[in-house]
Amino acid sequence: MRAMILAAGRGERMRPLTDHTPKPLLMAGGKPLIQWHIERLARAGVSELVINHAWLGEQIEEALGDGSRFGVSIAYSPEDQALETAGGIATALPLLGDKPFLVLNGDVLCDFPLARLLTASASLDGESALAHLVLTPKAGYKTGRDLTLRSDGSVAACGDGDTPYTFCGLAAYHPAFFREVPPRVSSPLLPWLLAAMEQGKVSGQVQQGLWLDVGTPERLAEADRIAAGWTA
Repeated sequence: MRAMILAAGRGERMRPLTDHTPKPLLMAGGKPLIQWHIERLARAGVSELVINHAWLGEQIEEALGDGSRFGVSIAYSPEDQALETAGGIATALPLLGDKPFLVLNGDVLCDFPLARLLTASASLDGESALAHLVLTPKAGYKTGRDLTLRSDGSVAACGDGDTPYTFCGLAAYHPAFFREVPPRVSSPLLPWLLAAMEQGKVSGQVQQGLWLDVGTPERLAEADRIAAGWTA
């Protein structure tokens, strides 16, 4: 099993903090945000990682190196300009192999047990099942498109009367999900997800514990307080 950590974003809402530091290297609880992901993946037994980067990406490579000090192997997928989520993953596919893999947003703080995501990834067959998403009850601040979880475990766009959930930025994908996504071309993930959802090929589960989109200086301060408790 391999995993990709998305780390190419510019972090506009974090400026001026991100003017000289890439967002995944901002500190929370005495560690860079991205290090929490790396360590949790290593504990779950995922040792082959891919990290994409664009803005100040050389700092990410310098900080993390080959991953050996974390007990993992890290390969990098550099982008001249951030390609958005689908484009970045499609570009990194040669590094991810031909089996299902995990993808984590580098700018979230979450205590979801990754072993559950690994188990779910085993059901992705590349035909009837392409993706498995981790959802969380709708946050109290603006997030992406509201989704909902059906009784059969499938994920769909949220409609009237549906319980709204937020995509956590934690998922497992079969490489076939990105078969039609052109590499090296900027492409957001949502349109591809919605198309696969309409075909009933996206499943999900709910995270009831901690999830924080570390997208503003205020939420970075909150992440720092939370993570400080993990290291205390």
